[in-house]
Amino acid sequence: MQMSLFGSDVRQHDESVWERILPKCSTNTIFITPWWQATWWRTFGDGRIPKVQTVSLDEDVIGIIPLLPSEKDTTFIGDSSVFDYMDFPVVADRELDFFELSWPYIDSMNWSNLRLESIPESSPTLTHLVEIARNNGHEVLVTESDKTPYAELPEQWEEYLLSLRKKDRHELRRKIRRLDAGAKYRQYEPNNKVEMMDEFFRLMKLSSDEKSRFLINENKIFFTNIAAELTRRDQFKLFFLEIDGINVAACICFDYGGKFLLYNSGYDPEYSSLSIGLINKAFTINTAIEQGKSEYNFLKGIERYKYHLGATDRSVFDIQVSR
Repeated sequence: MQMSLFGSDVRQHDESVWERILPKCSTNTIFITPWWQATWWRTFGDGRIPKVQTVSLDEDVIGIIPLLPSEKDTTFIGDSSVFDYMDFPVVADRELDFFELSWPYIDSMNWSNLRLESIPESSPTLTHLVEIARNNGHEVLVTESDKTPYAELPEQWEEYLLSLRKKDRHELRRKIRRLDAGAKYRQYEPNNKVEMMDEFFRLMKLSSDEKSRFLINENKIFFTNIAAELTRRDQFKLFFLEIDGINVAACICFDYGGKFLLYNSGYDPEYSSLSIGLINKAFTINTAIEQGKSEYNFLKGIERYKYHLGATDRSVFDIQVSR
């Protein structure tokens, strides 16, 4: 018998339904899959029991309620520090039905605050849940919390380059030519991705003090467990840029829903004069184009390099409902 990803706390049937409806959902991203959320919960759940509830109408499942309750704050199963998006998985065009049916169950939980973070700007949750909660007498606060820049991808690398601003296109080509002229290099994906996570952490730690502080043991465990789970599902991409036999830059991308999502990266500052971080990411965009992906999502943050590589902003929002 197949075990639940969440152990005995969630029915395996509910997880199977959750996975089955995702392609039909208005928000469908790797961060709201049951395997991503279960991996987070096994690392950070701290004994809290997740509540996963299917919602049906006329015998058809139209959505999933995945929440982590507590007496103070009830949240999605996850944390915005390692999730770039969170939301309810709801079948497109059934969102109003879903929230009308779901609200009594959500409201019955013993919470002071319902804190729902990192909801995409296109999500109907921002309309329907907010309106229903206010109509039921709750105080609701909606705030923009971050940007998730992205670039739509054409069919050819040269088309992508032509889509960049003239200065950015010139600079990217110049940096690649400089690397071509001065070093023996390659970008590669290792076969032993999980085993290579320590090398990724080395480069991530070197790249900034902020990333070094982020790499506490729990976060490294979570990243490694995600690497194992998504590699098994052929959704994990680990790219290294090697110069003269030395790994100098690395990045993690997820391959999901016909898109690449850039999750994190690192580089050795000793090679920063060669723009290795930027070039490594640009090469992953080329790979995404070669593999026929429709979009490259840079995920959270407004770092300048994202816009040099052609990104356009999307926003994510937080909802807080108070009793």
